[in-house]
Amino acid sequence: MRRVIVYGLLGGVLVALLKVIEYQYLVHTYPGEIYGGLVAVVFAALGIWLGRRWRRAHQVVIVKEVPVEVPALATAGPAVATTGQPFVADFSQLARLGITQREFEVLRLIAEGLSNREIGERAFIAENTVKTHSSRLFEKLGVSRRVQAVQRARELRLIP
Repeated sequence: MRRVIVYGLLGGVLVALLKVIEYQYLVHTYPGEIYGGLVAVVFAALGIWLGRRWRRAHQVVIVKEVPVEVPALATAGPAVATTGQPFVADFSQLARLGITQREFEVLRLIAEGLSNREIGERAFIAENTVKTHSSRLFEKLGVSRRVQAVQRARELRLIP
């Protein structure tokens, strides 16, 4: 048993010695390629490390919005508070302004405070289509912003 261990160790040392000699020959024959490869490996590893570290530093925090129910009387304005009647939109104003049903739907969703993406999801239309409807609606109402559109629509009794 002892002989096997001694011969095994001696064989291992001889193999290691041959690898060192082969390595010495390889280094003397191709020194530029070896050093160039080592430099490339070091820079690649450094680039990967820096890239991963930079991505970690710029994490995005997503805040989930929670819907809050608002009583109907609080959002309906003075028309409901003084008369006690439920709000009814003035459809003659819609016809006079040339507002389509889809634009009216977008207007009501804007009044709820939804973003273009949320309006698109709720109305089953693309976000760019929401932008198109919004811009046409703003033009018809003579406004340039969402808040102004909601305010003008309330003045015209289109929304509560």
